Amino acid sequence: MNVAATPQEQSNGWTHETAPDFRRYYEDNHDSPAARARFIPVMERVLEVRLRRGLSAERLSVLDIGCGPGAQCLLWAEGGHRVSGVDISADFVELARKRLERHGLNGDFETASATALPIGSSSKDVVLLPELLEHVADWQSVISEADRVLKPEGVLYLSTTNVLCPKQMEFELPLYSWYPGFVKRKVKRLSVTSHPHFANHAQYPAVNWFTYRGLIHHLEAMGYKCYTRFDLFRHEGRGKLTSPTLRWARDSGLLGLAGQILTASTVLYCVKGRR
Repeated sequence: MNVAATPQEQSNGWTHETAPDFRRYYEDNHDSPAARARFIPVMERVLEVRLRRGLSAERLSVLDIGCGPGAQCLLWAEGGHRVSGVDISADFVELARKRLERHGLNGDFETASATALPIGSSSKDVVLLPELLEHVADWQSVISEADRVLKPEGVLYLSTTNVLCPKQMEFELPLYSWYPGFVKRKVKRLSVTSHPHFANHAQYPAVNWFTYRGLIHHLEAMGYKCYTRFDLFRHEGRGKLTSPTLRWARDSGLLGLAGQILTASTVLYCVKGRR
């Protein structure tokens, strides 16, 4: 599941200095209709999971870890929820705060590491971990902190890399997900030295590659009930022949198996148990 970093690369947190072009890229792209189109299904499925469990889906306390410039926080705030965001980048935190203010909405934003959250324990109904675990060498601590601040029966959403899928967005190399670990480590070192184009000039490229099974096993051991996006797949409205076929594929597990190989990210919606 995990591709270890070199001793010099190991740390408990993910830090970077935000270059102006990096900031502009995220600020512009997170404002795009395509970005909202990605975030809306996340919110809908989180709320669906809560309703499945007989829990309220109104005015929730939501924390976005690695919130970036705040586009996902804005979406939840527009839905009437209480939002908080943390990011290691002070620039992003300021952008997020100003974004909500421009829309007449409130949010609490702080600069912090995902492995040491300035958030009270058992205080959040929903915790979002989008595309972060792959970048933090000690990804287990990130999940532990998310778990600490989440209320019992709260929902943890996470998206990260998928080692089963040959297509991925982290490195500009064909079939990179399938490279053996020692090759990934070599490429990662090159991408932060002589070949930055390998990782789209990212200062801290992905170091962890996950499988659904491995990540679910880790979370289930912590007392979570996990749903994949394929468990929550909606077949209604897809035609008289298509709907039964998709329902059978979902119920038999074939839809999930195919999806795990064909989709570039591992996406989970996890409900914290009562302890």
